[in-house]
Amino acid sequence: MKFRNASLKNVRLSVPFVSGRIQTNHEITIPANLKKCEETGRFRAFQLNWKPGMPDKPHIYWDSDVAKVIEGMSYDEMLYPDAERRKLLDRYVEKIVASAGKDGYLNSYFNGVEPEKRWECLGSNHELYCAGHLMEAAAAYFQATGKRNFLDAMCRYADYIDSVFGKEPGKRRGVPGHEEIELALCKLADVSGNPKYQKLAEYFINDRGTEPNTFDEEQIRLSSEPFTPYMKKEFQAHLPVREQTEAVGHAVRALYLYSGMAELADRTGDPALLRACETLWKSVTEQKMYLTGGIGSIPAGERFGNPWHLPNDFTYVESCAAISVCLFARRMLNITGDGKYADVLERTLCNAVLSGISLDGYHFFYANRFQLDATVEDHLNGTGYSTQREEWFFCSCCPTSFCRFLPQIGSFSYSESADGMRIDIPFAGEVSAGGMDICVKGGYPYDGKITVELLNTPGQRTLSLRIPGWCRKWTLSVNGTECRPALTNGYAELSRSWKAGDQVTLSLEMPVRRVYANPHVTSCSGQTALMRGPLVYVLESADQPGMEFERILLPSDAEFELIPAENLPEGTVALRFQGREEESFPDEVLYREEPPVRKPGTVTLTAIPYALWGNRGKGYMRLWLRTC
Repeated sequence: MKFRNASLKNVRLSVPFVSGRIQTNHEITIPANLKKCEETGRFRAFQLNWKPGMPDKPHIYWDSDVAKVIEGMSYDEMLYPDAERRKLLDRYVEKIVASAGKDGYLNSYFNGVEPEKRWECLGSNHELYCAGHLMEAAAAYFQATGKRNFLDAMCRYADYIDSVFGKEPGKRRGVPGHEEIELALCKLADVSGNPKYQKLAEYFINDRGTEPNTFDEEQIRLSSEPFTPYMKKEFQAHLPVREQTEAVGHAVRALYLYSGMAELADRTGDPALLRACETLWKSVTEQKMYLTGGIGSIPAGERFGNPWHLPNDFTYVESCAAISVCLFARRMLNITGDGKYADVLERTLCNAVLSGISLDGYHFFYANRFQLDATVEDHLNGTGYSTQREEWFFCSCCPTSFCRFLPQIGSFSYSESADGMRIDIPFAGEVSAGGMDICVKGGYPYDGKITVELLNTPGQRTLSLRIPGWCRKWTLSVNGTECRPALTNGYAELSRSWKAGDQVTLSLEMPVRRVYANPHVTSCSGQTALMRGPLVYVLESADQPGMEFERILLPSDAEFELIPAENLPEGTVALRFQGREEESFPDEVLYREEPPVRKPGTVTLTAIPYALWGNRGKGYMRLWLRTC
């Protein structure tokens, strides 16, 4: 059975853990991003009337910000139809479409500021990246409204790009410095029905990293010097994609590339491309991924570090990078059906993604970290990697990414085939997919009991429920009768003739688990992390005011109590346990020959989900705890 994401139109999530975020995106996040795009001149840039001396000079990547908000508005329209919001969306789209050149080229910066530099520097000028996000926005807008004006404009743009780039006579070789258009062209091919756009995506994938290297040629033309090996890796252009074995370079670019490779491997059946994806997946997840699912440990270049280099304090781990992990994981899950990809998808979505946006919906992390104390905060002040969420950034890719990702959570959680439905992440809600209409009840990810009720009589169908890799004990019953189907790639498959009212109950045991890092990860040596279900837990100042977390020890025999979290959404489960605390050195000396002394007795500690930290005022946080 070949699976595809369930249509987001047909998934209505109700569990507060994610449904609250989706609703807040509708009410707060999208309007806030629209306002920022207006205030900063991003929308005005499409009028193409900027002149030297005027404020708000357009930037080379502004189009991508606008496009992601438009894409998010389109998805949001599918979930929350709103006549007034629809009119606003239409007006924005009309402005974008009107800015296109006669040849179809559409870029507010190069049409309005430096038209003579069109395609001059593919490595750094983000033209193809911006084109890709505009294409995705056009596809979403067409799906939401049925209107073709934006879609037709982007098809003309894609036709023009296709006339410029390729290996055919009269074309020039060239690939994007920032990958993304590869995914967009595949989506454009589907929505428009024109397969040549997928062929163009194949060209951009297949020509990347081949010799002579197009980035070398471009750099020599611009500066007389070829790209250094470091820069080739930064752009994932050091080897042809099928020969790449290690995740390197800018983390978001890399995962967009790998997602595009997976998309094409699925569409074309290319076994070599799929093998490369599997190899790169292992590199990402087995040597370069944080426990939360975040990636990209090096702030300089926003890139992957060496294997096992995962510092907890001065990190990068961009919010966009976490979203890109979900894009890659989703595609690998659809291709292979292997639940190990859903395990990473779930862990990343529930931790690394949601931590990047505040519960109020308009404060964001660009970089995410796993340890924050006074020393780290002072070190990061003024670096651009804020220790607190902010309303906006000069490079605002993360805030606008949430606009388009949050409405899609439902389609990342359920998938369908011609034979039935697969529950990948059992968030409560109502779902129509694979000929089945179901109502899912439960408090997952805080509660492991999930009930699925059939709302229609679909006949013979297969309902597949994922048993997470973290779960050691589980039970499954149909209409009250326990069953134990053999797992296929981590999924319990129930094939039968279904009727309305049938009920499936899945119970996943969810104890608190201690997690340890590989000894190669020296930043976590001698430390322990706490997880329950898919959620990573952290200590935060709001629950332990004034406490210095670097002096806290987790006893090996600590027992955990599940309690309601304070001043967080209703239903949030916190962990309470007893820890130990070390004395400070006398007079705060730097070094001494005697070891630290433990204070007598214990201290009561409370840990909350990592995804929710930083929502109760300014304070410190720690994920990895020293043990005793």
